[in-house]
Amino acid sequence: MTAPKVSVIIPCYNLGRYLDEAVESVLAQSFQDFEIVIVDDGSTDPETCRLLADYRRPRTRILRSENRGLPAAKNLGVAHTTGPYICALDADDRADPKLLERSVAALDEDPSLAFVSHWLRTFGDETKDWTPASCDLPALLDMNTVNGAALVRRSAIEAVGGGFDETMRDGCEDWDLWITLVERGFRGRILPEVLYYYRRRAGSMSKLMVQGDGHLRLYRFLAQKHADTYREHVSALLVRREADICNLRRHVHDLELEYHRWMAPEIAKQRDDAAVRERKIARDRTHLEAALEVARTRAVELDAALDHARSEGDALRQSMSWRITAPLRAVYERLLSLKGPRREP
Repeated sequence: MTAPKVSVIIPCYNLGRYLDEAVESVLAQSFQDFEIVIVDDGSTDPETCRLLADYRRPRTRILRSENRGLPAAKNLGVAHTTGPYICALDADDRADPKLLERSVAALDEDPSLAFVSHWLRTFGDETKDWTPASCDLPALLDMNTVNGAALVRRSAIEAVGGGFDETMRDGCEDWDLWITLVERGFRGRILPEVLYYYRRRAGSMSKLMVQGDGHLRLYRFLAQKHADTYREHVSALLVRREADICNLRRHVHDLELEYHRWMAPEIAKQRDDAAVRERKIARDRTHLEAALEVARTRAVELDAALDHARSEGDALRQSMSWRITAPLRAVYERLLSLKGPRREP
């Protein structure tokens, strides 16, 4: 059988809830000469394990290994495929239907290209477009401008040692590969169109990487691993960083202008409104407290009147006339009881 043109490798570790979306996005490609290899990197999630236990999709097979990390899973997929072009798709992302068609065409048209990347759009927790312009040195030394799902020639990977650095389990293993390819004389290209959809979610590697010193630690590792290349381009890197700082300063300045033009007056208005409400509440509180004080005084007066009435009643009961008339009242009450209830005429 003829080998497919593209081997799509999908490493999967406990991402079964998203896997179908990734696979379906490949099956829906306008370019159909591909194979799909899912690398189960020792998943322990019950949902993922159930899904992969009997996973059946066209042109799709599964490789299994103990958990060794993302770079090792990618290398396992590369070793068990034969396509001249390789695409490593994350299990929680989606490929645009034209991704393979556009990328294969670029590689076929220009044999000097080792890899072809693209723009992407994030979805999930946030939505924005990522539109890098260059993937040469020093741009690639400054930041990773190549998406991990870029199509790369198998021959180029083999020429630089055969794959991804398996010690880089915390991320940036693809960035390391792109730097290695370019510093060895290979060339890449970025297609200026959105051909990939990158899921932003809690717990994703991209989010974990920027927490604490994760990204700084990985960047230091890359700078040490490719020390000669970084030294060669250090002046250009400094210029790029200074340009970035200038852009940030302009952005901060624009934000300050926006603050003084719109936000500051709005905040002042909100403060004035709050002061008016506080004064009204203070007035209402004063009136309420005055009314409450009147009610308390009236209650004291009523309590005093009630006590006085009780005292007069007790005095009346103890008076001589009350005792003298007691027999008459008893006879009267007896007659009333013998007479029974009064009937209406």
